Amino acid sequence: MLISLIITLLVAAGLIQIAVFSTTIFLHRTATHRALVLHPAVAVMFRAMLWLTTGINTREWVAVHRKHHQFTDEEGDPHSPLLAGFWSVQLGNVFHYVREARKQEVQEKYARDIENDWWERALFRHNLIGPALGLTALCAILGIGWGLLAAVIHGVVYVFILSSSINGLCHYHGYKNFENTATNIRLLALITGGEGLHNNHHGFPRSPKFSFRASEFDPAWPVIWLLTKLKLAKPYRTIAEAQEAS
Repeated sequence: MLISLIITLLVAAGLIQIAVFSTTIFLHRTATHRALVLHPAVAVMFRAMLWLTTGINTREWVAVHRKHHQFTDEEGDPHSPLLAGFWSVQLGNVFHYVREARKQEVQEKYARDIENDWWERALFRHNLIGPALGLTALCAILGIGWGLLAAVIHGVVYVFILSSSINGLCHYHGYKNFENTATNIRLLALITGGEGLHNNHHGFPRSPKFSFRASEFDPAWPVIWLLTKLKLAKPYRTIAEAQEAS
């Protein structure tokens, strides 16, 4: 029993981080902000992992996040804790997101460049099939009870704790390096693939590296650095490089 529980918790933690790194590297830095260009095979790999672990639609996610950047903590922001209230976003961010993502006009305005390619038409647009396959695989490997537990832990932590904290806590509490309404939380960055360095990101949205100071660490950056060395990614300018160029 104890061993099975430990294995289940480790699997759930692994799933959470797979979803987190796929979100920050592909959805956020690549698809939304063009902070880097990924090799097509790497991009499809990240999309497949997102499909299996979250079922997120790329076009919808990109549209909502770009709108958030245009109206950050102002009227029009899809999920500002300064407008909707801290707990509304911290606990219910997913509901704010879904409400905005379903608006076709938002997708048309903010994500026209996101192509509905063969992979999307054949596979990834089927939002429920991916997580269903992932859940089936978990239950086959761990057993039905433990597989369901791993899936629930993953879903709750990813949706209601990590993702919500970026849009809630990181616009409400923390420190700033740059003049914008987002904040940095170093500890949160460690478990969100660097997303907790949110003030840095809002200051330089196209930077592929979210850390700026020596005391900050962006866990996704070593992965991006390795992909770059393997010629599987081409990053845009980092914050330091952008400052040097200005």
